Amino acid sequence: MNGNANMYEKLRIDAYDANMMLQKYGLIDLTFGNASVIDRDEGVVAIKPSGVPYDTMTPDHMVLLDLDGKSIDGDLRPSSDTPTHLLLYKAFDSIGGVVHTHSRYATSFAQAGRPVECYGTTHADFFYGEIPVTRKLKPEEIAGDYELEVGNVIVERFSELSYEAHPGVLVNCHGPFAWGPTGKKAVENAFAIELLAQMALNTLALSPEIAPIQKELLDKHFLRKHGKNAYYGQS
Repeated sequence: MNGNANMYEKLRIDAYDANMMLQKYGLIDLTFGNASVIDRDEGVVAIKPSGVPYDTMTPDHMVLLDLDGKSIDGDLRPSSDTPTHLLLYKAFDSIGGVVHTHSRYATSFAQAGRPVECYGTTHADFFYGEIPVTRKLKPEEIAGDYELEVGNVIVERFSELSYEAHPGVLVNCHGPFAWGPTGKKAVENAFAIELLAQMALNTLALSPEIAPIQKELLDKHFLRKHGKNAYYGQS
C-alpha cells in the first residue's frame, strides 16, 4: 500500500462490509457479485477485486479508483463490472453505493426480459412501481466496451424514471444492479429486489392474470416511507 491508503481506510472497510453483506444475505454464489462505495468529496471509489473468493477477502483487498478508473491504491485488478459502477456514480449523483448480483429469482426475471411488477404493499415499500428491466444490448455494444455499455443501457432506461424511486434495475439477460445512499443501503435494496422477485413469481404462479397493485395503495405505501411527508419509522 502507498501512503494514501490510510486516509481511505474507512472507505475500504465500508466496501468490504457491503461485499460481506452480499454473502450474509445469500445474494451471491461463488464469486458472482460485487459491491462498491464512493467518497464523493474525494471522488474515490472502493470496489471488490475481480474473482477473489469471499472467504479469503479482507478490507485491504478492496481496490481504490478515481471516477475515470485510474488506480489510486491496490495491487489487485478491480471487479470486471467496475466501468458499470463508475458510470452509475457519474449519472446518479446522490448514490453512495452500487451492488451487482446474480441472485436467483431476480436473475430469472432478467433472463426472461421481464420487469418485476408491483403486486402488493411489500414491494411498494421499496419501489414506486415495477423493478424495471433494460432493453437487450445490441451486438455492437456487446462486442465493444461491454461493461461500459451495460452502464449506458441502465442510464438509458432511467431517462424517464427516478433512480431514487426505483433503486435498482434488471439488466436484460444478465442480472440485477442496485444502489443507495450508502453501500449498506445498496445491499439492502439488492436483497429487497431478490425477495420481491421471489414473491412476484409465487404470485404469478397462484394467479397468472393478476393486475398490478392499485395506484392509491402504491402511493400510500411508497410515499409514507419515502415521500416529503413520510411518517414511517423514527425521525
